[in-house]
Amino acid sequence: MTTTATAQVLRPGDRGYDEARQVWNAMFDRRPAMIVRCRSARDVAAAVRTARDRGLEVSVRCGGHSAAGFGVTDGGLMIDLTPMGRVRVDPVRRRAAVQGGALLGALDAAAQRHGLATTAGNVSHTGVGGLTLGGGMGWLARRYGLACDNVLSYDLVIADGELLHVDAGSQPDLYWGLKGGGGNFGVVTRFEFALHDTGTSALVVEATFTGAARHAAMRRWRDEHLTAPRQATFTASSGPGTLTLGYVWVGPGSYSPAFVQGGSVTRRPMSYLRLQRREDSSGRHALRRYGRSHYLKSLPDAAVDAFVAAGEHCGAGLQGYGGAIADVPHDATAFGHRDTMFEFGAGTSWTDPASDDTRRAAARAAAALLEPYAGGVYVNSLGAFEDEGPAGVRRAYPPAHLARLTALKDRYDPGNVFHLNQNVTPSKDPS
Repeated sequence: MTTTATAQVLRPGDRGYDEARQVWNAMFDRRPAMIVRCRSARDVAAAVRTARDRGLEVSVRCGGHSAAGFGVTDGGLMIDLTPMGRVRVDPVRRRAAVQGGALLGALDAAAQRHGLATTAGNVSHTGVGGLTLGGGMGWLARRYGLACDNVLSYDLVIADGELLHVDAGSQPDLYWGLKGGGGNFGVVTRFEFALHDTGTSALVVEATFTGAARHAAMRRWRDEHLTAPRQATFTASSGPGTLTLGYVWVGPGSYSPAFVQGGSVTRRPMSYLRLQRREDSSGRHALRRYGRSHYLKSLPDAAVDAFVAAGEHCGAGLQGYGGAIADVPHDATAFGHRDTMFEFGAGTSWTDPASDDTRRAAARAAAALLEPYAGGVYVNSLGAFEDEGPAGVRRAYPPAHLARLTALKDRYDPGNVFHLNQNVTPSKDPS
């Protein structure tokens, strides 16, 4: 074990090495030649230059939640941002300065001390950086936009080790690309987020239906989503013989949906922080995972029937989009598919490697039922199996967006140093 500047360097056999290289999806067990645990932007820049000078592949790890395990390289240099986890909140200006290694739970906790929040994901030990750079869906998105829509500025280390400050005025093209373009352009060492006065309360309402009642109930749920208040994010989950339809509400006020009629209804008031942590256990590390995802621009009756059937193969879910997400012009950010109505996901987790093929086949079968209605995919949901590579990236970005992202890649990372991601390859791919 060695230390350079303020960074700690771990090598195979060092204490802490195995812990540092673990990721959320246990399907991936990679062993970097070096792990550089960075404490500052200067450390990150030095690590990038070291990797370049030694010809080492670069990966960037924070929460480790990449479905494809991209946070850890095999035999290369892993930049570990977890020591850079500080969050500072200015409650008067409603701003949060967030280091690149912070977890969502740290951002939520710091902001909620002042009754504030910004859009963040649904598992508190997810990294702020990975979530936000891919777009960032969460319970506040219909009201305040995606996580990326709430970023005011970025500090970014690019492929040559230079540190840039990026905002709408100083680097408008790169600012556009960082809003949904993933980790293709460098390592973000600091985000500045806009915060919102959300209060500290939340409510989860769910109604469970069985048998033939599922199909009609879901059609009512779908139709009501179109006129529901932006404060309500509609959810659905389908399993063997059951369908659960609901919504999540954050902040004061109330909503009385009609779609719950005829179902077994539960109402669970809770704090916003509890809401943000309630999936931490099911979303924990060390499980083998596989999933498939689609964006759905509409949900015709046939798609409703397909979703109910998907639950017979594998756990399937829907989360409502629209509202403030769709208010942003289509070409204003690298994140595309602003006209999405619902995000569909079929996912499964397990521990025994002998079950890999069976579990993956079940998720594929569930997702195949919704594929005829698909219109794109969330880049953060892409995996590392049949979804990896150019085909997945083309699903995630409309053609004009992908062309613009490629031009940015040519400018800022023509050597494709940052390729362990859902990769936008340079026009002259060095590989």
